[in-house]
Amino acid sequence: MNTENLELATLAGGCFWCTEAVFQRLKGVEQVHSGFTGGNIKNPAYREIITGRTGHAEAIQIRFNPEIISFQDLLYVFFATHDPTTLNRQQNDVGTQYRSAVFYHSEKQKETAEKVIEELEEKKIFENKIVTEITAAKDFYIAEKEHQDFYNQHRQQPYCQFIIDPKIKKLTEVFSDKLK
Repeated sequence: MNTENLELATLAGGCFWCTEAVFQRLKGVEQVHSGFTGGNIKNPAYREIITGRTGHAEAIQIRFNPEIISFQDLLYVFFATHDPTTLNRQQNDVGTQYRSAVFYHSEKQKETAEKVIEELEEKKIFENKIVTEITAAKDFYIAEKEHQDFYNQHRQQPYCQFIIDPKIKKLTEVFSDKLK
């Protein structure tokens, strides 16, 4: 993979199995890793993250080609496929590790995230106020192997069917022009 023209995006929208599954399907997204960021210990393990005591969020790190898909378009998909109005919660997943966050890698990404949130708020896309955190990217720790490509490997699991399938369905209906 030629990574010269690729940019990095780091997003947290609840369970990383969900966000990974969504972003893997987009044209211009070359790589997606599930992992942890935003916390205060080095090299955390999943068993530590799920306690909520490390300060990390379950997140994905995306390598994408901005000539094919813009950071702004990634954010539109991000906001459409999770609930950015619930603080530290996505459906039954509760705790700071499931917070909604954009971890920006440049001032341009920060400004884009702020503009997208402002636009969504002005259009009243959501009934409640968006609580997504916008913060500078920190160290990103790739999760254990069993958490990578989870949805594609375990589609028959109830979690995948009840939680992730509806997100994929919405993605294919709303963003069909952006799919691989």
